[in-house]
Amino acid sequence: MIPRNRRIIDPAAIESNMRLIRSSVPATVRVLAVVKADGYGHGAVETAHAAIAGGADMLAVAAVSEGIQLREAGITAPVLVLGAVTACDAANGVKYDLIQTVCSDEMVLLCEKAAAEQQKQTEVHLKVDTGMGRIGIRSEAERDGILQALKSCSHVRLTGVFTHFSDADGEEEGMLYTREQYERFLKMIEPLPKGIIRHCCNSAAIHRFPEMALDMVRAGISLYGYPPVPGTHGLLPCMSWKATISYVKELEADAYVSYGRTYRSPHPIRTATITCGYADGYHRAGGEKGYVLIHGKKAKIIGRICMDQMIADISGIENVQPGDEAVLLGTSGNESITAEDLAAWAGTISYEILCSSSGRVGRIYKEAEQERRK
Repeated sequence: MIPRNRRIIDPAAIESNMRLIRSSVPATVRVLAVVKADGYGHGAVETAHAAIAGGADMLAVAAVSEGIQLREAGITAPVLVLGAVTACDAANGVKYDLIQTVCSDEMVLLCEKAAAEQQKQTEVHLKVDTGMGRIGIRSEAERDGILQALKSCSHVRLTGVFTHFSDADGEEEGMLYTREQYERFLKMIEPLPKGIIRHCCNSAAIHRFPEMALDMVRAGISLYGYPPVPGTHGLLPCMSWKATISYVKELEADAYVSYGRTYRSPHPIRTATITCGYADGYHRAGGEKGYVLIHGKKAKIIGRICMDQMIADISGIENVQPGDEAVLLGTSGNESITAEDLAAWAGTISYEILCSSSGRVGRIYKEAEQERRK
């Protein structure tokens, strides 16, 4: 049975996007697929498989728990944990052969202790803060302290170093700042051992600053079909979101709709109640600015989004019945709604839209949906 409120994921589109990204960088440059946050809402395991099929050399997650999920699913590709290593996670990071991120000599020692206790070798990447202000070393003294700590650690190998650009998708000032970050990064990593993987390009920088590719690039939002800079062609959105019309009714003129009486019908209208609300991850703030697609036509959302339902004006759409499909994200007929559209209505970004669905929203994969409809 198809869930009444579901997101449909297209693994073939993820694979296609990775192939396109892979082809856009030199063959000597590795490509890392960022599958944190449950694959940006697409499913971490399924996304990882599709990305690897498309040519990804490495995967990245935000936390050790996300890396464990990949390992327990049988994924053996190298996995980098982007968040700084913590005392509570270091042992599991070693146990599951994850590459952990260090930004202090204390973190190096945490990894050494965990690896020594397990009689294993473990890999780490060093994070450099060149202007993001989040995690990472900022001084040469910090760098040298870590290098010194590594000399005394026989179970820890430094195999990479990276930084993160904060404004690579920005306008002129953002582009200048990105170049400054890049120069700081190159200067900071000069004394590091040769042969380690140097990486700094996120999705925006992959497309905008190809000369900064170094040894590896990190594909995040672009992998899911939403490049953060204009002029990038061929990437495919990989997610659609559909709900079900549960009720259709006629309302007289001057009838109020939903909480707070923010909408009042100017004339008699026909409405559809749809099985999705803010508890499902649809942004309440974007409700009255947005629309859904029903039978290939736009149906304006009216009144406030409720916890579990929303209401749309279907006065101009014929033959709408309970059980019909409402497209919240994706294509119907010649009309489309993108994650960027939803983000604009809600005053947020496409990343948050893709990651926003709650646990009660079913997630099905395109092949499975097509099979169920046969």
